[in-house]
Amino acid sequence: MKIEGIGKLLRIYIGIQDRYRGQPLYEAIVEKAKSLGMAGSTVIRGIEGFGADSRVIHRANLLRLSQDLPLLIEIVDTEKRIQAGIEEFGKMIEEAGSGALMTLESVEILHYKTGKQNAGQE
Repeated sequence: MKIEGIGKLLRIYIGIQDRYRGQPLYEAIVEKAKSLGMAGSTVIRGIEGFGADSRVIHRANLLRLSQDLPLLIEIVDTEKRIQAGIEEFGKMIEEAGSGALMTLESVEILHYKTGKQNAGQE
């Protein structure tokens, strides 16, 4: 698959402890993105942050390893695929009962091409 030109960047901000049907919400979102045929996704763990539901700032700290740290999921793809994903991801977040933020912006995709060596691999 090759993608170039104007696309969309979807960012989903959630907590590391958020769960969806017994699994981490971030894993469920990445799996859903894959099943929707999206180009790819990345999960980034934050070291500090807070959201609308937080009364405290969550920090990475050796004494509090189980802290609900912030996660950012980024997905870049065509507008059509991203729009389809937004609805699905929103339903998942709602079912999980998680506080979340989704943002969307236009991006210029300069280079995205799958290589022959990657074809058919999981």
